[in-house]
Amino acid sequence: MKTAVILSTLIGAWMLAGRADANPSMRVGSKSFTESVILGELVSRLSRDAGARVVHKGEVGGTQILWQALIDGELDVYPEYTGTIVEEIFAGQRIEGIAGIRETLAGHNILMIGPLGFSNHYILGMTRPRAAELGVGRISDLLRHPELQFGFSNEFMARADGWPGLRDHYALPHTHVRGMNHDIAYRGLVSGAIDVTDLYSTDAEIEYYDLATLEDDLAHFPSYEAVLLYRADLQERAPRVVKRLESLDQMISKEQMIQMNKRAKIDKVRADQVAADFLADTFGLVSRVQRPSLIRSVWRTTREHLGLLVKSMLPAILVAVPLGIWAAKRPRAAQPILGTVGAIQTIPALALLVLLMTLLKPLRPLGVSTLGDSPAIVALFLYSLLPIVRNTYTGLHDIAAPIRESAAALGLPPGARLRRIELPLASRSILGGIKIAAVMNVGFATLGALIGAGGYGQPILAGVRLDDTGLILQGAIPSALLALAVQGLFDLAERKLVPKGLRLPPAR
Repeated sequence: MKTAVILSTLIGAWMLAGRADANPSMRVGSKSFTESVILGELVSRLSRDAGARVVHKGEVGGTQILWQALIDGELDVYPEYTGTIVEEIFAGQRIEGIAGIRETLAGHNILMIGPLGFSNHYILGMTRPRAAELGVGRISDLLRHPELQFGFSNEFMARADGWPGLRDHYALPHTHVRGMNHDIAYRGLVSGAIDVTDLYSTDAEIEYYDLATLEDDLAHFPSYEAVLLYRADLQERAPRVVKRLESLDQMISKEQMIQMNKRAKIDKVRADQVAADFLADTFGLVSRVQRPSLIRSVWRTTREHLGLLVKSMLPAILVAVPLGIWAAKRPRAAQPILGTVGAIQTIPALALLVLLMTLLKPLRPLGVSTLGDSPAIVALFLYSLLPIVRNTYTGLHDIAAPIRESAAALGLPPGARLRRIELPLASRSILGGIKIAAVMNVGFATLGALIGAGGYGQPILAGVRLDDTGLILQGAIPSALLALAVQGLFDLAERKLVPKGLRLPPAR
């Protein structure tokens, strides 16, 4: 009998394992530049070919966001570079060679596939006429021209192997240095707004704009071999997927990667199509590329954007209105409450999103994600508090004293006075605060795309990356229209919720 039970248990476990491996779920990430998005698409398509159900969170911020998401289990795999691993993720540690990188990663339960066959290293670049005019061919030559304007990608500005290390390594005296989006930096370079920027060696724009690349004559930049980082538990959950991804080892040459970047950036071919064509040519893997219509794309981002707004605004109203009432009724509480919500409003949006990714970690066992919707919703909730709290406080605080005295003379208890007299009198101010918060959040919500929350920010980010005005407008125009619609909706609500005598007269 015991033998039969054991056998049935083993068979059941084997069948469950077979089912789990047949269709494992996969979360693929990629950074907010074209090459990373293409590599993310390659990984996604190979994983689907191995039977996985894949979600690709593309264009999700920079290195630290993706690395932390991988450690936290929000992602299963994403493309990275050896130089970034050594100089950014494990900055300050002495790591020698590929073997050292693998060993260090394993200590964090992260494994590595690759190198994939090409290196994408940092180089500094100038327009060829400007470099020839100044006689600049090496980074050391920049020492003779401290007046030059530098414009570096934002991540490069803060990385140890970026501007801080480069400045110290070459003793560069330049003070006109600013951070900007990598793709916008190219436009600034070509237009003459900046003189020098950081380039990725596989960028198609180097050839397209005929840029001069400066020799790293003091060997500051390390090697940046492209690799894939994945969670160790993926080997158990999806061994076929890991095996399929390992087929990319040494399979992408630098020339092939440059060509793929060119097709995406210069020829405006979608990244998923570029990836599909490469896999068809290299592995004979033919996969279908779905091309959603403009209407479907806008409808999808609209649903995502509305989801962020509704899920953040409803809790904000439920919390902020009572806080505003408390501040109005308890003078000692007013300053701390208003000061706190005011201070939250001053935190830069991107900094708040990254901070919330860390603060929400303890809630992961409850199903709260640290990447995607959850941090964006909490951030929007926090940004909504100030206008609602302040307007509620102001509306109640500014009620004339004779009215308060009359209500008290009628013998109404405090709760009844609040419900029947004070809140109706303050309703126009309260509704105005809610309207301000809602309209502001339509714009703020676009930043959620930086951490994979979707919405109108996704086509805007893609449009900036690809220099595609159509994609930018695909997010910007619906966002503006939604803001107008929200404002109009609250104007209609004012007619229903605000007592007639308190409404503003129509403009003449």
